[in-house]
Amino acid sequence: MEFCVLPSGAKKLRNVTVPACFLGQTGDLITTDITIKDGAITSTDAGQPAETVIDMKGAMALPCFVDMHTHLDKGHIWPRASNPDGTFTGALTTVRADHVNWSAEDVEPRMDFALRCAFAHGTKAIRTHIDSGDGLASSSFAVVEKMREKWRGKIELQASCLVAIEQVFRDTGDFPNTAKIIADGGHTLGAVTYPVPDLQERLNDFFHFAQAYNLDVDFHVDETNDPTSDTLRTIAQTVLALGFKNKVTVGHCCSISVMPDDVAAEIIALVAKAGLFVVSLPMCNMYLQDREAGRTPRWRGVTMAHELRAAGVNVSFASDNTRDPFYAYGDLDMIEVMREATRICHLDHGLTDWPAAFVSNPAQACGFEVPSLTAGASADLILCNARTWTEFFARPQSDRIVLRDGDPIDRTLPSYSELDPIVS
Repeated sequence: MEFCVLPSGAKKLRNVTVPACFLGQTGDLITTDITIKDGAITSTDAGQPAETVIDMKGAMALPCFVDMHTHLDKGHIWPRASNPDGTFTGALTTVRADHVNWSAEDVEPRMDFALRCAFAHGTKAIRTHIDSGDGLASSSFAVVEKMREKWRGKIELQASCLVAIEQVFRDTGDFPNTAKIIADGGHTLGAVTYPVPDLQERLNDFFHFAQAYNLDVDFHVDETNDPTSDTLRTIAQTVLALGFKNKVTVGHCCSISVMPDDVAAEIIALVAKAGLFVVSLPMCNMYLQDREAGRTPRWRGVTMAHELRAAGVNVSFASDNTRDPFYAYGDLDMIEVMREATRICHLDHGLTDWPAAFVSNPAQACGFEVPSLTAGASADLILCNARTWTEFFARPQSDRIVLRDGDPIDRTLPSYSELDPIVS
């Protein structure tokens, strides 16, 4: 049940609680008014007049979220392709076996279902990784283009190809065609890196395509608890050596957390110098990392978010997988991500602008318009019946109100039964 009813059209939301970082100010939560007219925020000045005034009684207002690391092509295959043991290896082999089912007719309804969930929860921009091996790139990126058009004006959609680094060759194999698909669609070039013997050569080949097509890049990096897996270092060194100027995102970066402190500090300094963007995926990494049957996990699986940020690195958090072998749960709900990241990574009791890691930081990393609550910004807001952080994080905010262009949207979530004919 919604905690209040908001009319469409021009209005002033009086007495709302707002993270100061979304107003371009320092500090934690502040109280203000937000005036909305013609789909935009016209003022956050308490003195601005308006015909319709609603006392929000301290309810929290956030800009709509940016979810910069998802896997919409994998989403919701769990009913037919569950992880047999919850491990990373179990996820990898199960997904690869399920690729045979990934026709456009299979991927499209699952992707649309996921976008409907994200929209209802209050997300306005998404980057998805697309499995591009096994001949899937052409079909799946065609679905992405279809979804881009269908969701235009509601969710801005980017995509990044996902191939294993050992599959990348300069002039042979499928990758040249995949790179052209990425370039033609204005997407992002992506790969997953492992400590293979010829990693440097393969990274050089990869960046050859990124430079030739003038593309941003997005890597899955060191998603393991093996402290000898340090491909993050090699990526940063390569970016510096090449003078690569486009945006480089590195996701996961788990192994750095189990390295000796001096080694981790050295790599973090390289990441900062290279200007890499880091995205942490706390829910998926908690699920997969350090999992052994009958043994309690010893670590949380996430990267060194605090240390990276202290070094000046842009750090974000995102959903990652939803109801597939890599993560059995999730719903592309960034409030859930925000709540769990705060608990898992201890984002409380410290800096007050961590909320930017779920909105502004990922927008900057992906090149999306940066959401805010300042005058002139689009009136795309999430309103929660919580007045403080302890109230906000204590409950899932299921009664939140989402405004797009200043008007409330229908937040009805799709039923999983819709997917039964596809994934059963």
